This record gives sequence, structure tokens and C-alpha cells, in this order.
Amino acid sequence: MTTLDLALGVRTVRVWRTLRSSRTALVGLAVVAVHVLLALLAPLLTSYDPIVNDPAHALLGPSFEHWAGTDQYGRDVLARVLYGGRYALGVSLVATVLTIALGTVIGCAAALRGGWFDDVLGRVLDAVLSVPAILALLVVVTALGTGSGVIVCAVAVVFVPQVVRVVRGAALAVVPADYVTAARARGEGTWAILWREVLPNIVDVVCVEFAMRASWVVLLISSLSFLGFGADPPTPDWGLMVAENRTAITVVPMASLAPIIALATLVVGLNLAADGLSKAWGVDRIREGSW
Repeated sequence: MTTLDLALGVRTVRVWRTLRSSRTALVGLAVVAVHVLLALLAPLLTSYDPIVNDPAHALLGPSFEHWAGTDQYGRDVLARVLYGGRYALGVSLVATVLTIALGTVIGCAAALRGGWFDDVLGRVLDAVLSVPAILALLVVVTALGTGSGVIVCAVAVVFVPQVVRVVRGAALAVVPADYVTAARARGEGTWAILWREVLPNIVDVVCVEFAMRASWVVLLISSLSFLGFGADPPTPDWGLMVAENRTAITVVPMASLAPIIALATLVVGLNLAADGLSKAWGVDRIREGSW
């Protein structure tokens, strides 16, 4: 075990102890854990198919048969909410991992390489960030259509530039360190230094960014579906459920309120977890490095 591995282990233990003593972090993690469990156990918690129409049982209120009622197509609302959690968590996880991975690699590379690469990248990101997020999303959707893959690409277009700025700012504080200078003197390449020297020392910033962006990604994906640019019907998606049932909210309010409550609690849980993690590591909530 190297000195760096030992230091990271000690730091992880200290962070875990801090998290355990933080009620905010524990509540957030508990809420997220409940959502994950409900999504994984969806087939055991309901016997209804979330996409099969049943017009004979449309627009029913809550009952022992349908705990949250049915929507205008006769589909069980609770079943669609549970399976919608699978869709929201699955797509959001893939989109967030891709966004953080790309942003981390590009940000670290910019801090290490410097020079013309850093300058050109800064100007490109300034141009991308000057475009309103909703316009960028519409361009991606118009060019590529709809579907889970398109949603992931849209999330990357919106959030990668922001992650690059944050990670680059953190990496710039590590690049002048003696161990990075020693690695360069040994003749190690940029990628070797990135993985062995820089990334392990900014893992706290990367983890907080992941937790923070995850909540925004969940909300963004549901917003896209609500506007008709996300999941295709009859996919059980929370944003799509709200869009489909908003006109019948006075008849079957739970058809719209149930996915809203699910989305709100998941976003709040992720935010609380991110806040607790940032306090445990002493990382600022939002800190973007400037070019």
C-alpha cells in the first residue's frame, strides 16, 4: 500500500465519520436509498403492467385495488411511479457518469497541458456556455430525435462545460505540487500524471460534483419529458406522467401528484446528500475556476 493509498483511506474514514454525524446527509442518503429500493423491488410491489392500457378502469380514484388510482388510459398510477423510478435513476446515472467522466478528463487535461490547449478550450467553453441551456437542448433533440440516448447526449451538452470549469479549478491547485513536478521529471506522460497524481487528489471535488449534478440531471430529464422531448409514450417516466395527466388533475389528482412527489423527494434527497458530502470534505458547493 502506497502513502497516497493510506492517506486516501484515512481521509475516507474521516469523511464517513463526519457523514454519520450529519443528520442532513443521513436523511438525504436514506431518501435516495428508499427510492433505489422501491425501483429495484417494483415487480414485487405491484402486479400491474405500467404500460398496458385498460380503458375499462380509466380515471379511477385511490382504492384497495389501485392505491393511487388510474390514469386516463386505465394504467395503475402506483405501478407507473415505481417503474418510473427505474427509468429516472437508470438514465440519470448513465448521464451523470458520462458527464462527470468527460468533464473530469477534459478539465484535468486543460490544467496539466496549459498553453494554447487551455486557451482554446476556454474560449470554446465560453461560447458553449453563452448559449441558453434550453436552446442547446432543443438543438440536440431536433438533430437526433428523442429517446434515452438523446437525453444522455443532451445532458452532456448542458453540464460537461460546467464540470470542466470546476474540475480544472481544482486541478490547477494540484498541478504545481512537488509530486506532479517529480512525475514530469521522471518523464511520465500527461495521462499517467492525470490518473496517478492529479485525479486521486481531487476525488473529493469530483464526488461532490457527481452528487450535485445528479439531482440536476434527474430534474432536467423529467423536464424534457414533460415538454415532450424526453421519454416516448408509454414509457413510465415521471415528467411524462405529469404531462399526460395534467388536464385531468381535478378528476384524478394523484395521477399528477404522485410523480411530482416522487420527483421532489428524490431531488431533495440528492441535494441533502450532496450538501452533507461537501461539508464532510470541506468542498465549496459550487466553485468554478475562471480562465
